[in-house]
Amino acid sequence: MTKIIGLTGGIGSGKTMVANYMKSLGLPVYIADDEAKKIMKSKEVVSSIKNEFGNSVFDGDKLNNEKLAQLVFNNPDKLQKLNAIVHPLVKSHFDKWLEQHKDFHFVVKEAAILFESSSYKYCDFIINVTAPIETRIQRVLERDKTDRESILKRIQNQWTDEERALKSDFVIQNSTIKDTENQVDEILKILNNQ
Repeated sequence: MTKIIGLTGGIGSGKTMVANYMKSLGLPVYIADDEAKKIMKSKEVVSSIKNEFGNSVFDGDKLNNEKLAQLVFNNPDKLQKLNAIVHPLVKSHFDKWLEQHKDFHFVVKEAAILFESSSYKYCDFIINVTAPIETRIQRVLERDKTDRESILKRIQNQWTDEERALKSDFVIQNSTIKDTENQVDEILKILNNQ
């Protein structure tokens, strides 16, 4: 039976770097956020978003992700409504992907909101990636070309490192690439003996 390793961490923690390293080792990796972005372009989801949030998050017929993000990241109720539209479809897509990778001993599901979406319940093991808050903010500033205040709001809408750590089997302190890769190697050695 294929085991699912949940990989999570707060925004800017470096979970994508960890996911890419695991992929380079031959592990199948499912990036939930990337799949969610694709799913959000489907007619079904666009229609549901329009019904729930109205035309203010659209430019004509095209969903404006930036406007939607500003709306939901400042309002936990609206974020929950958006997640209720998108997450069941991501889960269904993941289940199909998992079936295609059933011959692997392990697969990795990388998701920023693994706990918030309750996806962690379907994982056999969970790895939480952490990094100092200022490092995280700096990474996101460089990556997303956004502002500090927006990043802090997004961080406040996610679980804290401490909350994630309590429900995780492993915690990676992401400081340098080599050290992080060594931590991944050690975790995989442990998991291969399960």
